[in-house]
Amino acid sequence: MISVDNLAVEFSGTTLFSDVSFTINENDKIALMGKNGAGKSTMMKIIAGVQKSTRGHVRCPKEAIIAYLPQHLLTEDDTTVFDEASKAFSHVYTMRDEMEGLNKQLETRTDYESDEYMKIIERVSDLGEKYYALEDVNYDAEVEKALKGLGFKQEDFTRNTNEFSGGWRMRIELAKILLQKPDLILLDEPTNHIDIESVIWLEDFLLNKAKAVVVISHDKAFIDNITNRTIEVTMGRIYDYKANYTHYLQLREDRRAHQIKAYQEQQRFIADNQAFIDRFKGTFSKTNQVTSRERMLEKLEIIEVDDIDTSALKLRFPKTQRSGDYPVTVKDVSKFYGEHVVFNNANMSIARGEKVCFVGRNGEGKSTMIKAILGEIDVEGECSLGHNVKVGYFAQNQAALLDEELTIFQTVDEVAKGDVRTQIKNILGRFMFKGDDIDKKVSVLSGGEKTRLAMVKLLLEPVNLLILDEPTNHLDLKSKDVLKEALQDFDGTLILVSHDRDFLQGLSNKVFEFKEKRVIEHFETIDDFLVRNRIESLKAIDL
Repeated sequence: MISVDNLAVEFSGTTLFSDVSFTINENDKIALMGKNGAGKSTMMKIIAGVQKSTRGHVRCPKEAIIAYLPQHLLTEDDTTVFDEASKAFSHVYTMRDEMEGLNKQLETRTDYESDEYMKIIERVSDLGEKYYALEDVNYDAEVEKALKGLGFKQEDFTRNTNEFSGGWRMRIELAKILLQKPDLILLDEPTNHIDIESVIWLEDFLLNKAKAVVVISHDKAFIDNITNRTIEVTMGRIYDYKANYTHYLQLREDRRAHQIKAYQEQQRFIADNQAFIDRFKGTFSKTNQVTSRERMLEKLEIIEVDDIDTSALKLRFPKTQRSGDYPVTVKDVSKFYGEHVVFNNANMSIARGEKVCFVGRNGEGKSTMIKAILGEIDVEGECSLGHNVKVGYFAQNQAALLDEELTIFQTVDEVAKGDVRTQIKNILGRFMFKGDDIDKKVSVLSGGEKTRLAMVKLLLEPVNLLILDEPTNHLDLKSKDVLKEALQDFDGTLILVSHDRDFLQGLSNKVFEFKEKRVIEHFETIDDFLVRNRIESLKAIDL
C-alpha cells in the first residue's frame, strides 16, 4: 500500500492543492481527473518522486517499485530499440554481476575471520536469496512481446532509438516500464502517441498483468475500460470515487446538486441572520443576540460549489460553396521509399458528404496517403481533388505553421467572420485559453497549446473537405466534445485519422484500413470494424 499524506503545493503564495490524503492499494486502477491546471500532473510527479511537495509526504514500502511515464521525454541515446527496452531488467543483470564479483573475492581472500569477509558472505547470501527467488523468465521473449504489442516490428529491434520519432521513443519507455512489473505504474497521457491496436494491447496489459495504476488521460474509452476508481482534483482538494469515469460523472453531478442545495440553504441562513443584525443593531435589549450572531457569521465556513463549465457553446463550421460529387479520388496509387513499399495499387473514392476514417498501425501509410491526396509528395498512380474543393487540413505538426508574432486572440480574430467574432473569447475559453492568456504571443506557447490554437483556427475556416490527422492528442474531454459536435454537424466531407475510439464513435460511415502494404475499404462504422475484426478481444493482434 502506498500512502499520500497531507500533500500541499504552493507557488508564489498561490495554493495549487492542500491537505490531500489518499491511499493506493494493490490492484487499484485509478483515473486522476480534473481541469487542466488543477494539479494532476504535479501530484503524479510528487508520487513518482521527481518533484517535491510544499508540505506532506508519500509513504511506500522499501522494496516497492514505482514507474513513471511523463507526457514528454527528453532522453537522447544511441542504443538499439531492443537493448534500450532490455534495460528494464538491468537490476537483474546488476544483481547477477555483483554476485559473481563477490564470489570471485571469496575464492581469493584468506581473511576468513575478518569482519570484511563476513560482510561479503552476508551480501552474497542476501543477493542470492533475491536473485534465485526471481521467476525463471525468458527476458528476451518478454522484451519481444512487449515491443510487438506496442507496434514495433521485428526489423525495428536492431534499429537505433534515435531513428524514431518522439512518439515511438515514448513507446520504448512504456515498454521498459511494463517489463519492470512495478508495484505502481504512473502514466501521464499514455495514449497520445499510439494507435488503436496498441491502445487496446495496453488496456489488456494494465487490466490483467499490472498491479496498481494511476493514469491521467483525455481518452474516455481508455480510462473507462481500465479504471475502477476515480480521484478528482478540483479547487485545491480531491474527491475519491470507487467508480470508473462514466459512473464518476454521474456521482459528481449528484455531489454538485447536494452542494448547490446546501449552499442555497446556507445563503438563506446568512441572509436571515444578517437581516436580524441589521434590524436590531443599536437596540440595547438585543445587543447580546446581535453580537452572538455576528460572531457566528464570522466563523461560518462558506460552502463552495465546484466550478463546472455549463456553458452551451456550440461551434459550426462556416458555410462555403458545395464541392463536386467526389472530392477525393485515388486510382492505383503506390508509394515507395527506396525498396520499402508503403502501399501498393491503392484505390479509393470518397463522395461528397461522406465521413471516413483511416485506421491501421503506425507506419502503415495513413499520413503518407493524406500527403499524397494533398499533392505534398510524389506517388505512382493518380490522386485528384474534385471540382470546387476547399481543403481544411490539420496535420500532426500543424502547430509549427502558426504565425509566432501574433497573439492567441489575433490568430483567431484573423480567420473569424461574421457573428462568430463576438464569441472569440468564449471559444478560446472552451479550448483552455482564458483571461489574460489570450494576449500571449504564439511564440511563448507550449507545443500542446499551439496544437489547441491551431484547432480553434481550423474550426473557424470555411472549408468543404476536412482532413484531420490525430486532432485530439492535446485536447481535454470538453474540448474534444466541442470539436466532435462541430464535426457531426459538418455537412462537407471528412477524412479522419485518430486512435481515440470514443471520439471516432459516430463520426464515420466508412473505414479505410491500412494493412500489409494494402488499403482495404470497409463499408461500416469504426465500432463495427473493431467488433468484426475482434480487436477488442486482442485476437487480431499478433503477440
